[in-house]
Amino acid sequence: MEAESEPYVRLATMRQLHQAVADLNTARSLADTLQTVADGIVAGLGYELGCVNLVRPDGDLVIAAFAGNAAAEALITGRVGSRASWERRLSMGEAWDDLRFIPHTEGWVLLDDDVPQWHTEGPEPRFEDEWHPLDRLYAPMYASAGGRDLLGVISVDRPRNGRRPGAWGREALQMYASQAAIAISNARLRANMQRALVRLEREQQALRASEESFRQAFEYAPSGMAIAEMGGDQQGRLLRTNDALCRLLGRPASVMRRYSFADLVHPEDIGTLLRTSAEGGRAELRLSRRDGTYLWVSLRNSVVADTADGPRFLLTHVEDIEERKRHELNLAHRASHDALTGLPNSAELKSRLSARICERPHSPAATAIEALDAAYGDVESSLTHGYQADGYEGEAAPGGGPFDHHVHAVAPDPEHDDGTKGLAVLFCDLDGFKSINDRFGHHTGDAVLIEVARRLSTCVRDGDTVARLGGDEFVVLADGLGAADAADLAVRLRNAIIPPIRVDGRAVRVGASFGIGWAECGMTVEEVLRSADQRMYVEKRSRSKIHRRAG
Repeated sequence: MEAESEPYVRLATMRQLHQAVADLNTARSLADTLQTVADGIVAGLGYELGCVNLVRPDGDLVIAAFAGNAAAEALITGRVGSRASWERRLSMGEAWDDLRFIPHTEGWVLLDDDVPQWHTEGPEPRFEDEWHPLDRLYAPMYASAGGRDLLGVISVDRPRNGRRPGAWGREALQMYASQAAIAISNARLRANMQRALVRLEREQQALRASEESFRQAFEYAPSGMAIAEMGGDQQGRLLRTNDALCRLLGRPASVMRRYSFADLVHPEDIGTLLRTSAEGGRAELRLSRRDGTYLWVSLRNSVVADTADGPRFLLTHVEDIEERKRHELNLAHRASHDALTGLPNSAELKSRLSARICERPHSPAATAIEALDAAYGDVESSLTHGYQADGYEGEAAPGGGPFDHHVHAVAPDPEHDDGTKGLAVLFCDLDGFKSINDRFGHHTGDAVLIEVARRLSTCVRDGDTVARLGGDEFVVLADGLGAADAADLAVRLRNAIIPPIRVDGRAVRVGASFGIGWAECGMTVEEVLRSADQRMYVEKRSRSKIHRRAG
């Protein structure tokens, strides 16, 4: 049960982290952004205390935001630690990629330096990986321009589970620090841009200076920027792009002026772009590069007036979020797939099966007389049997309208082949696998499971699902099969498993027992899997011992 719940725990952690990162873009000012970063550590990463130390122009670091303890926040917010003390801390302890962990056995020498500190009381650890009250964990934030210029440091304390973060927690903290650095840089950039815009509107006498300030902020921004037309026949055409956006999309500025974002967006994301309002609109979508590939970006729009009564233009900030999207997809894949075989896991199998069946059982077909009644206007009868005058089924799905497009899953009759096709659920249990594990060890057993997963995957069609339910149990979902088709598929899969498997120069053999169940609307996912499982055990008992035994 513990192993099955792990994907859900990871998925929940990923959702919390995703929400914390999304909240970074909602802050309106630099101060709000810094506090949002600190709050996200407590709300999304599972720590009781979070602190944001920001590099000042003189190089020292000031505590700009604190979350988790009001007394500590009032005491140390605004206090400053020297750059030399911080560099000493970031060179001590253990390096966890970009993170820096200083255990209490080494950190005692830092008790008297000039970095503001808040100590929490707590019991001595009982386990090796338990968090000590004097342990320290830092996540440096670097400027988003691609260099290693220190922007600030996130410090965390007191994980809620009481233990030092593992690989999953470290990756989450490191990714959050990277996104926080981008958010802080963008908040500074937005503040500078806003000041430039105010000067353009209110200080006509300083128009040239304001335009130069805007130009520099635009041209030298670390993220992509674009100015597009609003209104008229050239709505959306790009008038100006900065070097960062040109490098991002691999096109020179002269070529970019031929396009609008609608010309560059991925076909699947055109709806997202159109739904994005001009005034303050935001969207995450894919833009095409010169080499034909697509890049995930975040678009944020604002409207700029050339003069007080002049034409208006659309200022678009384009941020590269490819790495974050790749992390999200990787985390989602790890949460929904088996770590050993790479197949969909139990949770993903149930999700796919649930999407195919509904709660209402399939209605039987209307008789010829009922069909005639429906065709000649017997509205009450046609609605009673779920048919309209045109003969199409009008049954409503739960929570849907009267004419949904759900195709009900039905089970073919194994005794009479009437051409009915259904969603076959083939439950596979390996024969003789336990003896291999006991005799040769788990390394050999794992290699056998990986090879069986590969053989099963090569025997099914594109669109079919091969999942590992757990242990030596696999499930295959194959839609559009009749009873004979499902039986033939089970034979092919069994024959693919039977040949010897070579592991470390040794040939081992396993057999397989298959139970064929059918997914029908009106059944639950658990009922569908239980039915296939029971038929597998019936088939296993019915086969002779010599056919079930591994070689």
